[in-house]
Amino acid sequence: MNDKVEKISSRSVPVELTQSAGKQIAKILSSEAAGTVLRIAVSGGGCSGFQYEYNLVQETPLEDDLILSQSGATVLIDNMSLQFLEGAKIDYVDDLVGQSFKITNPNTVASCGCGNSFDVA
Repeated sequence: MNDKVEKISSRSVPVELTQSAGKQIAKILSSEAAGTVLRIAVSGGGCSGFQYEYNLVQETPLEDDLILSQSGATVLIDNMSLQFLEGAKIDYVDDLVGQSFKITNPNTVASCGCGNSFDVA
C-alpha cells in the first residue's frame, strides 16, 4: 500500500458530504429500491483527464470503501478514487444557473467548465 493511501485511510473524514447534498441524495434514493446507495468514483476521461462518476447501486460496501452518511443518505467512495478526493467537499447547489452536485476538490489543478472533469498535479 502506498504512503498516500495509508495517510488517507488514517484520517477520520477525508471527504465532506454537506447536509444539502445529503438531503438531495436521500430524496433521490427514496424513489429507489431499499438498500440503494450512491457510489461516487473517479475515472479516467473527460476533457481534463479525470471525471467524477455518480452511480446508484445496490451493493454491500467493500472493505476499503469510505462510507459517508448524511441526512439519511449513504455515499460510498472506493479507496482508489479516495486518493483523488482527499479533502474534497461534496455539496448540492441550487442557484440561478441551476441545480447540481458540486465537488470542491483541493487536489485539482485544472477543470473543465462543467466541473465534472479535472486534472491533478
